[in-house]
Amino acid sequence: MTIEEIGAKAKAASRQMAKLSQSQKNEALLAVADALLAHKESIFAGNDEDMKAAVANGMSEALQDRLKLTEDRLTAMAEGIREVVALDDPIGEVLSMKERPNGLLIGQKRVPIGVIGFIYESRPNVTVDAFALTFKTSNAVILRGGSDCIHSNIALVAAIKDGLSKVGAPGDAVQLVEDTARETATKMMQMNKYLDVLIPRGGAGLINAVVKNATVPVIETGTGNCHIFIDASADLTKALPIIENAKLQRLGVCNACESLVIHKDIAEKAIPMIADMLHKNACEIRGDEASAAYSSFIVPATEEDYGTEYLAKIISAKVVNDVDEAIDHINKYSTGHSEAIITENYENAQRFLAEVDSACVYVNASTRFTDGFMFGFGAEIGISTQKLHARGPMGLLALTSTKYIIYGNGQIRE
Repeated sequence: MTIEEIGAKAKAASRQMAKLSQSQKNEALLAVADALLAHKESIFAGNDEDMKAAVANGMSEALQDRLKLTEDRLTAMAEGIREVVALDDPIGEVLSMKERPNGLLIGQKRVPIGVIGFIYESRPNVTVDAFALTFKTSNAVILRGGSDCIHSNIALVAAIKDGLSKVGAPGDAVQLVEDTARETATKMMQMNKYLDVLIPRGGAGLINAVVKNATVPVIETGTGNCHIFIDASADLTKALPIIENAKLQRLGVCNACESLVIHKDIAEKAIPMIADMLHKNACEIRGDEASAAYSSFIVPATEEDYGTEYLAKIISAKVVNDVDEAIDHINKYSTGHSEAIITENYENAQRFLAEVDSACVYVNASTRFTDGFMFGFGAEIGISTQKLHARGPMGLLALTSTKYIIYGNGQIRE
């Protein structure tokens, strides 16, 4: 099937989706959740094929972790769909209704966007998350994953379509672009006739390519150069577990901590403890001269290090003189994703929350919580680092638009 044919099918399906009731959509989603588990043998077979290719092609350990499907992960994907079913359906919600002096009643109603496109890398869970949230919001979706996960995606979409068919729901509401050639991706980015919005999810190279080449409106989901600032008043019994969790729990995720910023007044005490913990976990620390003075485990950092999303057991470190310098450093090198301050000082916490310009800003907690599931949205589309329409973890509301609805009684404009 050509990309044009895929677009036409999705557009037609979006009109069918707009007619489905909340109960019909929920019934279909539950059927898909069951179908994922019923099709697990074919899904794992497809994923095994992708994993063998990943090993042969020298894919990094962190990226292999993102690609791999297990019993627990597939069960979690199905459970994520069931949690989406339990969420309030935003479609049809009337947001406001006001009467004008001429008697017109003018209101806003939440509606589907229409056809949403996703271009993403080796993350099979995105296939299911994107389907679930777009279907719940009465949208059709066109999925274009990378070649690294093509066999996993083919199996997952086959399971999704089987679940939809069992309850008579429109199977064309989910389309997979099986041609992974770069030229096909570029064509998809320019499908203005069919796509209403395009969402890229992956590394900086992918996102930049979409932003540069797309003629369809794009919601940018940025990379994650996430920072943790250890303030002078930080409680280190909180700081160390937070840093360990944020950096090491999962390396290949966009909400992992990649950069440490340490106040000079606590550096002598904090840095040896942090460096020892990271060294024991085989994590390399690239720091400035001031930080290296407190630990032999720290190697010199370059300017590039402070702006790098490593997705590996590497982290940068910088000693600063005060909160102002910490905020300036973070705003300079951040990708606008997630930042945290470890502090017992209320005023510093409030300043950090107010002045750090990122989608998610934490006080005394791990950046790993930047996630739709953790925020109570169920499955998530991605983390938007832009400021228009949607910012931060994108759940159901981010996949809706609004229309004005006007009730009259014969009014004409004079």
